[in-house]
Amino acid sequence: MRNLFLFLTLPLFILDQVTKQWTVTRFAHPEVAGPTHITVIEGWFDLVRVHNTGVAFGMGNGARGANYIFGAISLAALALIWWLWRTDAFPTKLSRVAVALLVAGILGNLVDRLARGYVVDFLSVDLKFMQWPAFNVADASICIAAVCLFLSAFQKIPVVPEKAAT
Repeated sequence: MRNLFLFLTLPLFILDQVTKQWTVTRFAHPEVAGPTHITVIEGWFDLVRVHNTGVAFGMGNGARGANYIFGAISLAALALIWWLWRTDAFPTKLSRVAVALLVAGILGNLVDRLARGYVVDFLSVDLKFMQWPAFNVADASICIAAVCLFLSAFQKIPVVPEKAAT
């Protein structure tokens, strides 16, 4: 787990925090006049500044106590992941990579909730048939982790040879 933490979780967590800090310093607060976006790919992809106290797709955003509730859920999820890891619940490489991604995402958004009182979202994608809700590196890590966990459920669990009787 240490290698996954050092080479996947930690770099993604740092990238998430650096990009969110850049967003906060580059764009005006959503309630204040100032620069609102940077177009990266015209009509498809923009950088923006959105504050979110909810979860995926803005669900629960602005609800009273949402930030505290989702912060507590994040802490509970981290505790459950730690316990599951200790009980060898992630036997495949893909499932362990998924957990490393999941932890990076949970920690990234949890730090925002604790330090800022909201999660900073800044990636905005227009799919033409719908405007995808703004997201961040942590959100992307969590979504990729979910796909990896799903796929790992179909993997054959590696057989560990038993130690020879002495």
